[in-house]
Amino acid sequence: MNLLFIGDVFGKPGRNAVRNLLPGLRRELSCDFVIANGENAASGAGITASTAEELFSAGVDVLTGGNHTFDRREGLAVLDDDPRILRPFNYPPDAPGRGSGLYDCGPYRIGVLNLIGRVFLPATDCPFRAADSVLEDLAGATPIVVVDLHAEASSEKQGMAWYLDGRATLVVGTHTHVQTADERILPRGTAAIGDVGMTGPHDSIIGVRKELALHRLRTQMPVRFQPAEEDVRLHAVVVRIDPESGRALEIRRIQRNLE
Repeated sequence: MNLLFIGDVFGKPGRNAVRNLLPGLRRELSCDFVIANGENAASGAGITASTAEELFSAGVDVLTGGNHTFDRREGLAVLDDDPRILRPFNYPPDAPGRGSGLYDCGPYRIGVLNLIGRVFLPATDCPFRAADSVLEDLAGATPIVVVDLHAEASSEKQGMAWYLDGRATLVVGTHTHVQTADERILPRGTAAIGDVGMTGPHDSIIGVRKELALHRLRTQMPVRFQPAEEDVRLHAVVVRIDPESGRALEIRRIQRNLE
């Protein structure tokens, strides 16, 4: 089984990249299942029903989230209504939506867990304890479990990968929008990468128009960020999985330019 995880989809440029590149990637890589982080899909902050549907129509099976998941008031209802859209599990339980799910993939099922880190981010429940509570429930349903830890700190993301080695098939980091070169398979069969990267405009500062981000950095004044438009790329990882054991056999970084 081959699973593709697409890094943070940023605004309309990122959605265009998924729409134009994903069908070919699914064929090229023989992808059985596709997950994408969609918390920046709506103009760089949040997700809506229409932006989610655009990604599903392009071939994404599940969308994960992060600290911007709740930024669009009009998108809150879809978190409750569509089980294919996840938000971090370790937000307070009264938050809209769900943080994990089980999804059919041919004769197999895939468990997906979305978490958010606590280092340099707003306070949430412990992601390590949250992972323990969910994985205990998922273990009886499927050996294939994918974890998206949306976090700032490399140490926290690497720590989660080691903590879940042998209990998850894949642990990916998202949020920083910069693809890292640390992909590997840990001793007990868990594939991991520090950050999958960003699917969106790379002639930017992590997706935002450079002049806007620089103004904020230089002055500390509030600025309404807008997505940049140039040098659009898709960042992802593809993982080859033994579906019977849930162990990862190979992980490879993917970068594609939208011409």
